[in-house]
Amino acid sequence: NARRVVIGSRSSSLSLAQTNEVVRLLLQAHPSLNIEIVPLSTRGDRNKAAPLLSMERGMFVKEIELALLNGDIDIAVHSAKDMPAATPPGLAIAAFPEREDARDVLVNRWSAPLSELPSGARLGTSSPRRTAQLKVARPDLEILPIRGNVDTRMSRAMSDDYDGAVLAAAGIIRLGRGAEISSYLSPEECVPDVGQGALAVQVRESDSEMLECVGAIDHLPTSTAVRAERAFLETMGGGCTVPTAAYAEFQGDKLRITAMVAKPDGSEIYRIVKLYDSGNPIAAGESVAAALLDTGAAQILETL
Repeated sequence: NARRVVIGSRSSSLSLAQTNEVVRLLLQAHPSLNIEIVPLSTRGDRNKAAPLLSMERGMFVKEIELALLNGDIDIAVHSAKDMPAATPPGLAIAAFPEREDARDVLVNRWSAPLSELPSGARLGTSSPRRTAQLKVARPDLEILPIRGNVDTRMSRAMSDDYDGAVLAAAGIIRLGRGAEISSYLSPEECVPDVGQGALAVQVRESDSEMLECVGAIDHLPTSTAVRAERAFLETMGGGCTVPTAAYAEFQGDKLRITAMVAKPDGSEIYRIVKLYDSGNPIAAGESVAAALLDTGAAQILETL
């Protein structure tokens, strides 16, 4: 008789969509698998009043990780971009399935690209990374904080308080609302967050059966890119208060990494693009962080 496998998911519509995506992939790889989805709530979901800025990377992850360590669940599905750079002892990322579109997008009342937004347009984002890069590209726009899940932010973007918002393409697409995207921001003009668009599937390190079972849905180009990005994040100091980001993608058999660090007000930005051997993504991520700091970006980190 096949082992019953319990997957924990946050109860938001996006988390459930992400979990169902992983369940579908697992059943493709192992048709006889017996999977049960258990909804869990997290402190990040309950703490709606706190601005995202004060919630460190990993806020949405911790309680699901505890359920995994306790043995209440066997598999946890996370947004890779919510995960702290370091995995807690006792847990392992068994797979990064194929990445969804990693870019940031604009949703706005004119369905316009960034370059064509009228001066003074009010865009909602609570991400220091997006804010800094938007201010570099369009210092004449008004950037306002916006809270809530993807559905909430998309409806608020069209309310009287805003003219639009910047969100991750992946969440909108996974919710089946891709047609409402006004325009995509290129990774050059707005470097996506580490792990953006990718899912990370976590198991107990001691659970060799699940490590192997879930390992079957790992997508090598995705896991190579995301591991490089996460190594960059760890080298840069790991949190989400400094506007910093890296995005890796394959160019032939090489890994092309775009990385940036900026002052929160967009007054200074350092961006680099480098090609690395794809065989050692961790070394590539560490190396691009070092190269970025060498450009003068280190001063930004010291002054914050």
